Amino acid sequence: MAATRKVLQHVCCPLLRNQPKVVFNQVRWLNLQEYQSKMLMADYGINVQKNCVADTAKNSSSLAKSLNCKEYVVKAQILAGGRGKGVFQPNGFKGGVHLTKDLNKVEELVGKMLGNNLITKQTSTSGVKVTKVMIAEALDISREAYLAILMDRKYGGPVIVGSPCGGMDIEEVAAKSPEAIFTEPIDIFTGISKEQALKMASNLGFKSNLHEEAANQICCLYNLFQNVDATQVEVNPFGETHDGKVVCFDAKISFDDNAVFRQKSIFAMEDTTEQDPREVEAAKFNLNYIGMDGNIACLVNGAGLAMATMDIIKLYGGEPANFLDCGGTVTEKQVFEAFKLLTEDSQVKAILVNIFGGIVNCATIANGITNACKSMKFDLPLVVRLEGTNVVEAKRILKESKLPIVSAENLDDAAQKAVKSLSL
Repeated sequence: MAATRKVLQHVCCPLLRNQPKVVFNQVRWLNLQEYQSKMLMADYGINVQKNCVADTAKNSSSLAKSLNCKEYVVKAQILAGGRGKGVFQPNGFKGGVHLTKDLNKVEELVGKMLGNNLITKQTSTSGVKVTKVMIAEALDISREAYLAILMDRKYGGPVIVGSPCGGMDIEEVAAKSPEAIFTEPIDIFTGISKEQALKMASNLGFKSNLHEEAANQICCLYNLFQNVDATQVEVNPFGETHDGKVVCFDAKISFDDNAVFRQKSIFAMEDTTEQDPREVEAAKFNLNYIGMDGNIACLVNGAGLAMATMDIIKLYGGEPANFLDCGGTVTEKQVFEAFKLLTEDSQVKAILVNIFGGIVNCATIANGITNACKSMKFDLPLVVRLEGTNVVEAKRILKESKLPIVSAENLDDAAQKAVKSLSL
């Protein structure tokens, strides 16, 4: 998504090109494995390679045989790029993407991938364990194009971005050959017209009998984009084959997580095996958690306050162990689960609770804290700063609990006390 947005910025917003580069890291988002994206695309009439998924080597050759293909591409399924040049550990097998015409070779390749960690330029040094391998029909690509549909603020709605230069870094294309990037805004109320689809197909270089087919595929991609509440559908390459087919060979789909209530079946497909298990656990209770490397755990309400809390901990010489935002509608149960999550982290040596109650009831936080401490036999230093709605009652609850809770008057005071508690 970031790459396509930078392309739009380069083409549509020349005044921004020379501004300082700002990098935003996305923390949590739904990411589908390649085979899942292709399954979803096929449901919308989009041409993708025939494929199947193996989770054991034993049945992989029979699965591949059912595809009835002349040649197969065997691809490790992890949420990282650069798989083809990756290396597996501990067996040292090279390449997470292989081509073969031999069914027995399919089983051998799958066996070397499954259960091993694949290390690529986009993974950590330990890599990601491969639990599934996609086996797909190998098709010869005669020409590659690029196509993306995304929501864009400048246009106030969806826009299609395309280029006849596919199969390569689209940012590089935009920088060196901006004339090769085409944009087509779509009216979000009326949707894409056939004329717009045909125009984009022409811009992408599809000719004669493939022109109409490419336009139909673009319409199908837009229908997918709209119906699944996507924020972006990026296809690279959007290609044509030697036998005259238009195929979406690879796709990345980003979803609006505010639409979970409408897209339950899609979000149920989420593969959490590559995520931090603490983040997965926190999400079960609608807690926003990000693990860090420090030893002072933070429980706050609001992302801005969380950032400020982590900053001031560092200012006074401490290191935050996490970002944990309990949100504005927090319950005692959520506070309990938050404390459970924090205390189960062996690197945490102290906890700082920083609540500024607007819509949050401080008494709810106080009850959650006391219940958690009593039921868990809590023994870590605990500094609590509460301010806002029902704070007098909250402070009474904490005081009468007789728990060894250190109260703080403000954020400065709280951070200093939390850092100091590590040396006591």
